[in-house]
Amino acid sequence: MKSFSLIGAAGYIAPRHMKAIKDTNNKLLAAVDKNDSVGIIDSYFPEAAFFTEFERFDRHLEKLKRNGDQIDYISICSPNYLHDAHIRFGLRYGADVICEKPIVLNPWNIDALEELQNETGKNVFNILQLRLHDSIVELKNRVDNSPSDKVFDFDLTYQTSRGLWYYTSWKGDDSKSGGIATNIGVHFFDMLGWIFGDVKENVVHVHEHDRAAGYLEFDRARVRWFLSINYNTIPSEVREKGLRTYRSIKLDGEEIEFSGGFTELHTKSYSDILSGNGFKIDEARKAIQIVHEIRNATPIGAKGEFHPFVKLNSTKHPFTSH
Repeated sequence: MKSFSLIGAAGYIAPRHMKAIKDTNNKLLAAVDKNDSVGIIDSYFPEAAFFTEFERFDRHLEKLKRNGDQIDYISICSPNYLHDAHIRFGLRYGADVICEKPIVLNPWNIDALEELQNETGKNVFNILQLRLHDSIVELKNRVDNSPSDKVFDFDLTYQTSRGLWYYTSWKGDDSKSGGIATNIGVHFFDMLGWIFGDVKENVVHVHEHDRAAGYLEFDRARVRWFLSINYNTIPSEVREKGLRTYRSIKLDGEEIEFSGGFTELHTKSYSDILSGNGFKIDEARKAIQIVHEIRNATPIGAKGEFHPFVKLNSTKHPFTSH
């Protein structure tokens, strides 16, 4: 049985980490979040110590270490811009680290963390759960087993509507979240690089506070992508069903079904890490480079190989950018 602590216990994704720790028969000893809406802990680890001040959390972990109960893993579910600092804390403490996406916001942060990883002898693991999804694994096998000179056409559409709260939270601040392509898209860009190889071209057509779209050319694919958090960009036939999310991936025009199968992927990720595998920090480099380039690119509008939703959704929605 391994011991865990959790940074960012009040966040949206934290319960999946708590469940993964529980399902892999390990224990959560301590958690921290500046927000105290963490009653979900009772469903998994009611005896876990909880702190709203990082300094007291730090002191508690140090006390555990001195008493011979050092934490084995520190799981990080904090806002994106804090991942780098919290990973550093975990490594210096002497624990292995499991971090949510995106592992950092900039490619050079990976270089610095790798140096610290080597100095401490501890590892940083990234949750890249789409690589464990059965449909995505099957898709990768299909591409790997195709003729080596075959280049696929791939369309990615992911729309997950968010309310006005999003723009007030840290997620609506590009300096903290990395913007929409980073915040909701980094897993998909990781998936694309994992399946299709190295990036040859990265063009951005649209990049606004509520949507982004572009064209990526990989060794094995030409990819048109569209991401949105605006409910009004979701196809009307989907909205009429009362749905607020639309997800679609197409390979050479063929729809690839992957609407389900997400609930246990964090547990699978933890199982892999605990068994000596898992995705280490350098695995995330390609996706972090992609989203960094997207964030800093100048959008060219509806020119070239653009996703069809670019023109369908060219009118800005009423939400105000903050």
